[in-house]
Amino acid sequence: MPQFELKMPKLGESVEQATITKWFIKEGDVVEEDQPLLEIATDKVDSEIPSPVEGKVVKVLFSTNDLVAVGTVIALINTDGDDAAETPQNTATSSQDVSKSEQSAPAQQTEDKGTRFYSPLVKSIAKEEGITISELENLKGTGAEGRVRKEDVIGYLQTRGTAPSPTKIAPQAQSAVTAPVEAPKAKVSVSIGAEDTIVEMDRMRKLIADHMVMSKHTSPHVTAMVEVDMQNVVDWRSKNKDKFEKRYGDKLTYMPIFMEAVAKALRDFPGVNASVDEDKVILRKQVNLGIAVALPSGNLIVPVVKNADQLNLAGLSVEMNRLAKNARENKLNPDEIQGGTFTITNFGSFKNVMGTPIINQPQVAILATGTIEKKPAVLETPHGDLIVVRHKMFLSLSYDHRVVDGMLGGNFLRRIADYLEQFDTNRDI
Repeated sequence: MPQFELKMPKLGESVEQATITKWFIKEGDVVEEDQPLLEIATDKVDSEIPSPVEGKVVKVLFSTNDLVAVGTVIALINTDGDDAAETPQNTATSSQDVSKSEQSAPAQQTEDKGTRFYSPLVKSIAKEEGITISELENLKGTGAEGRVRKEDVIGYLQTRGTAPSPTKIAPQAQSAVTAPVEAPKAKVSVSIGAEDTIVEMDRMRKLIADHMVMSKHTSPHVTAMVEVDMQNVVDWRSKNKDKFEKRYGDKLTYMPIFMEAVAKALRDFPGVNASVDEDKVILRKQVNLGIAVALPSGNLIVPVVKNADQLNLAGLSVEMNRLAKNARENKLNPDEIQGGTFTITNFGSFKNVMGTPIINQPQVAILATGTIEKKPAVLETPHGDLIVVRHKMFLSLSYDHRVVDGMLGGNFLRRIADYLEQFDTNRDI
């Protein structure tokens, strides 16, 4: 009987799981192709997942608020119109049934598997932290049927080494236990006055906070700044913005011009279009620019313009405006927020002169653009120096000093400024 396995989609680079925040359907419902089935959330995006097929929902395998690994089957849809359907032999009927079947089956004790079921997320954390299978086997789980959850592993890490182990670890496993463990987070004591208001962070704000703290702990941040003469850009935009809007139906902002300059500079300095994987540097082939977008909720999201170096100004503008509109309407799909290789954030949209942005991991640099202001400047002429009024702006580049040194970061930032200052005022739109 034909059944379609709906799987948790790939949600972005380095994202291994997502939380199911809402189901729009239930078992027995008939669904159409492209009909929204559920809403999922990561630290980068809230996204609706549409149905790739039409049919009848046979089984919903996870509940609201469940954290699910990418690639896991989350629902079964019967596509032949038959009301009756059987669960495939290798597909679990529920997250709890998985645990029961794994625990009752005569499992073998190996380096990768124990006698209990462990989710992909638990296995991933254990691998990263050097937790042996013996330690996992003796860990008390708080999940259904005693299943070990992420919180159990994290709690164990915080007390690991400070309390006696319930069993003696084999000598050959000792080396795996010596991996450095991050100390528990220190809690800051905060006094609260009678007239103060306590506002609970929403889920997205908590995830953003965790991502920012992780970035500062991961990368030694250095920020360089340069002031750019934007007069050519300002003059060209003023001359062409009405014609551009009439031709393309979009407003011409400064951002696509910034993006064009950054994309060119990234091709000139590929060491900045990179990521770090332990002691390896990954040089990215594509130039995919993430653009920070402020949401009505006050949170932030970073949709990605793919292959930005292959688009002209019109293409960059139209694609950026489309993504920004989808972001503010909560209509971004997972693919539109993944794969970024460099990020731009516009402090100038809030009339800020400059800033020191935090790197969007796993990238190695981020650019902040400041507000464009009229300033007095010295202009050199054959007849002497003159004081003139010019439009100027600060650019701030935060970079990962593990792989980007001052020369590379400084030359890259200066190249962006050069592209902007040498902007051709006679170019067509």
